[in-house]
Amino acid sequence: MRQGLAAVLLGLLAAVSAAQAQTFPSRTVTLIVPFPPGGSTDVVGRIIADKMGTALGQPVIVENVGGAGGSIGVGRLARATADGYTFDIGQWDTHVAGIIYNINYDLKADFAPIGLVSLNPQLLVARQNFPADDLKGLVAWMKAHPGDAKLVNQVAAAQIGGILLQKLTGTQALLVPYRGAGPGMTDLIAGQVDLMIAQAAVMMPQVRAGTIKALANLSPKRSPVLPDIPTADEGGVPGLYVSGWFGLFAPKGTPPDVIAKLDAAMTQALADATVQTRLAELGLDVAPREQQNPQALAAFHKAEVEKWWPIIKDAGIRGE
Repeated sequence: MRQGLAAVLLGLLAAVSAAQAQTFPSRTVTLIVPFPPGGSTDVVGRIIADKMGTALGQPVIVENVGGAGGSIGVGRLARATADGYTFDIGQWDTHVAGIIYNINYDLKADFAPIGLVSLNPQLLVARQNFPADDLKGLVAWMKAHPGDAKLVNQVAAAQIGGILLQKLTGTQALLVPYRGAGPGMTDLIAGQVDLMIAQAAVMMPQVRAGTIKALANLSPKRSPVLPDIPTADEGGVPGLYVSGWFGLFAPKGTPPDVIAKLDAAMTQALADATVQTRLAELGLDVAPREQQNPQALAAFHKAEVEKWWPIIKDAGIRGE
């Protein structure tokens, strides 16, 4: 009798879940941006949310949940109901390097990948009136002024990039904690800090405006959308690489049909010519179409974890 009742209840739950998936979305959807407004994640999140809302037939609103290098916002996603109405725009800093923080969720198991959005060059930039104009000049200046260079430390990528810069060049810098790229950029423009490592999306508008200057692209090769910015290898510091990408994630347990609808809306957004132009202007390379699906992002994320976790742990990095 009890077994029969349990079977009926399970059947009802399955029916309800299937019905929800078929009608999804029937109300507003929330995209968590795990950083304050003004940074690269916020900018790209709003571009994607607008077009995804059109594709889904319901508004997709952005909720900024900053703090602790994005780990607070990702924690909010981990606790969200797995119904598709809450997802986030994640990246290397939050969904790989998030282990540097005291988190109470599992970065490998507690999220359902939706699709890879973009591959993002990370740039090393300096305040406009900094004495050095390129990476070679920066290293020379840092060697002549040990510990004087103030580098914005807004996310794990910046922290790891700063540590790698010092290790590879035998220099010293002061890493100054910030809650996000937006506040860090404000102080960089004002000349309160000297250097910053962040995704090209937040850097390029200011580089083009002449308020800051790009010293290097921290990628193994030049970006097709940033062909004039030399790599760290070209600047005399081989191996100074920092990973960057954006991907969409939902809470684990989100129904596959709902994930498929979110993915379809994302791929439709990324195929939009206006979106492609705006991402190119921000210095972002749209992910290849074959990586814009849950299975590809899952494999990509797994490879990133396996590559970077040993490096992060060996460096003994902890979140500020």
